[in-house]
Amino acid sequence: MKKLFLYVIILQFVLLLNCGTETERNNQFVRIQGREIVAPDGEPILLRGIGLGNWLVPEGYMFKFRGATSPRLINNVISELVGPAGARKFWERFRDNYIRREDIMFLKKIGLNSVRVPFNYRLFTPEEHPEVWIDTGFKMLDRVVGWCREAGLWVILDMHCAPGGQTGDNIDDSWGWPWLFESPESRQRTADVWRKIAERYAGETVILGYDLLNEPIPHWDEVQKYNDRLETVYKQIVAAIREVDTNHIIFLGGRRWDNRFDVFGPPFDDKLVYTFHKYWSVVNDSSIQEYLDFRDRYNVPLWLGESGENTNAWIDSLTTLLEKYNIGWCYWPYKKMDSDRCIVSFQRPEEYNVITDYAGLFGEDFAAKRKALPDPVKTRQILDEFLENCLLKNCSVNEEYVRALHPVPEE
Repeated sequence: MKKLFLYVIILQFVLLLNCGTETERNNQFVRIQGREIVAPDGEPILLRGIGLGNWLVPEGYMFKFRGATSPRLINNVISELVGPAGARKFWERFRDNYIRREDIMFLKKIGLNSVRVPFNYRLFTPEEHPEVWIDTGFKMLDRVVGWCREAGLWVILDMHCAPGGQTGDNIDDSWGWPWLFESPESRQRTADVWRKIAERYAGETVILGYDLLNEPIPHWDEVQKYNDRLETVYKQIVAAIREVDTNHIIFLGGRRWDNRFDVFGPPFDDKLVYTFHKYWSVVNDSSIQEYLDFRDRYNVPLWLGESGENTNAWIDSLTTLLEKYNIGWCYWPYKKMDSDRCIVSFQRPEEYNVITDYAGLFGEDFAAKRKALPDPVKTRQILDEFLENCLLKNCSVNEEYVRALHPVPEE
């Protein structure tokens, strides 16, 4: 009897110890408290961040291309110019150069506290081989997460390109239609990719959360039939994540390019933040009233997950409006070629028109392209210059743009 009593005491002690360990572990993560995002130390976080656009999801407008606007189409152009082996080498160097440790340290230095990392699901699993997993995406995420941990920046992982496509436009690297909402296989793959990511980073405290789908369901009349399916898709993805990760916040964007919240019911998870995007609109209270009403109705946090591509005055006024209502923000993008509508800009290579002129032949037949194909040696030199120019040490800082963000620089 004494042995049984002693066993029960020891078992209770072990359970208490484990509970304490679990509580201590949970306290290391950012959490939700009513309308606030709260740091592990209990202090509310007002997110001030930037999106690392064009790094893991190349965009045609940032390459100054016409026609070849999505990642796979840009890759087609590069492959035609320097061959598939040359293209693979280019993208490897591009990913190594475009965002580096010094970029992340610079963002911390100027006063930001977070980054949003867009990614293409194809970096984790080939489109045509659902059963195969590859390391490329994890290698890139491990790298940026490590840098952000060192710098003290929060990380939001953003699936910009989902299996099947959530928009049917160039930004999700899809096939011209939001097939995600038609295909059970695509929805399952989306959930599987997120589950794989969440499993890897379940214990990573510098990751603030997961932005599940960038700008789902555009404004086109023909795709409005999918509106009622969006929250159901989110529930499927969240269920997959929660099988392996109960620690991290989930960000849900509304329909119509993350603009409308009318598809949402009451929160179905206790760690949800609702995110909206805002481009080229009038900046006043009424422009965000829908989101404020939603916050009041459900007592949940809001986050402006993307905005920008506008004048410094517009950026300044929007930042002022958001902070008036305690809404965190993340502008777009951090870095671009030959632009003042970003934090840093790099110079267009000399003779870059050789690249853009050829990219402008998008849609032409092989015969026309063969006749127009520039010398591959010259093309490689231009691309090498691009890769060198994009390094932070060769970039210029758009100081007025930075000031418009109201950063809080390090002391």
